[in-house]
Amino acid sequence: MEQHRAVVVGAGIGGLAAAVALHRRGWQVTVLERAADLTPVGAGIALAPNAQRALDVIGLGDRVRDLSAWQGDGGMRTPGGRWLARTDAEAAAGRFGGPLVLLHRATLVEILTAALPEDAVRTGVSAAVTDPGDDHRPARVTVTGADTAAGGELEAALVLGSDGIHSATRRTLFPGHPGPRYSGSTSWRVVVPAPARPFAPHETWGAGRLWGSQPLKDGRVYAYAMALAPAGAHAPDDEKAELLRLFGDWHHPVPEILAAVTPDRILRHDVHHLPDPLPAFHRGRVALLGDAAHAMMPSLGQGGNQAIEDAVVLAHHAGDAAGFRPGRALAAYTADRLPRTTAIVRRAARTGAVTMLSARPAVALRDAAVTAVSRFGPGLALRGFDGICDWRPPVGEVPPAGRVIHPA
Repeated sequence: MEQHRAVVVGAGIGGLAAAVALHRRGWQVTVLERAADLTPVGAGIALAPNAQRALDVIGLGDRVRDLSAWQGDGGMRTPGGRWLARTDAEAAAGRFGGPLVLLHRATLVEILTAALPEDAVRTGVSAAVTDPGDDHRPARVTVTGADTAAGGELEAALVLGSDGIHSATRRTLFPGHPGPRYSGSTSWRVVVPAPARPFAPHETWGAGRLWGSQPLKDGRVYAYAMALAPAGAHAPDDEKAELLRLFGDWHHPVPEILAAVTPDRILRHDVHHLPDPLPAFHRGRVALLGDAAHAMMPSLGQGGNQAIEDAVVLAHHAGDAAGFRPGRALAAYTADRLPRTTAIVRRAARTGAVTMLSARPAVALRDAAVTAVSRFGPGLALRGFDGICDWRPPVGEVPPAGRVIHPA
């Protein structure tokens, strides 16, 4: 057995963060990615203070903040433009110890990849766990690729399944689990040049529809949308035309953003989640993280944040490669992460159900409730993120609770 080898199946945000965290503890890390390259298209990611503290543990927090937009004051709106609630970025930073920051996923992937050895990531290969191993035998992963030299079997002291919501690793470990469930909503994501007219960051709730616009630091805008739709549905013409039908008459800057979109740069994905928690996040020497372990609706913006938390907690329990004890370490990882992520998955599902209300009376009541809560100041609205954004990692030098980080 390769005593110090960790194999990561899937080069998403969580998998790369885990690879960096393990590499810093002396592990020989191999990341196996099915895609031909690591360039995500058309998507941003918001990193809350909890994820930033996790990135601080692996020495990357400052780099991420330097390249990110620091979210300013914004709020929630109706499709006609009326403000339902205003957000207070300073109040949020004070409550949770730092700001929310936003950057392109490709930028975050580049930061994480640059922290790994040059040969650590192998793209264009498929990987399957053929034996999860145990305390006395290694885990085994079969690798196949277009290049015959890429194939073969790897033995590893530790394997991480970071292969997404439809994870084959999860099915191998827990074949009886029902797997992901369709939420009833589909999503679109785009990144375009910023409109000439300025705007405040916002999320706009309609009847069974949602739109968000968030400025990036590089002069572009990350926009996302959701709408109720049958599973597997597609636009009869193209996705830009579909977005125009659904959102073309909404308030500024939505029409301007849509005008800048090219159809081939729109990402559309049905929203699935894992409402049924797994019995554990590990079996043998294999651990799951990110969407493979606890896929959640995007309504709290915590999917990628929780994957980054997973990464540093797993590395904390795995410890240095030479002293790794799989049974004890991975049981501790499950004990730390399963209750927390299960609660967040459920909270995200409840919030998602509220955002996607479609009946007019229910929408009117929802909007009135949001407006009423906002009148009590930002504290009441922010309370919904208590226990999420104020999380602190088990190890590492991180900003003390209550410290507010201000942009330069």
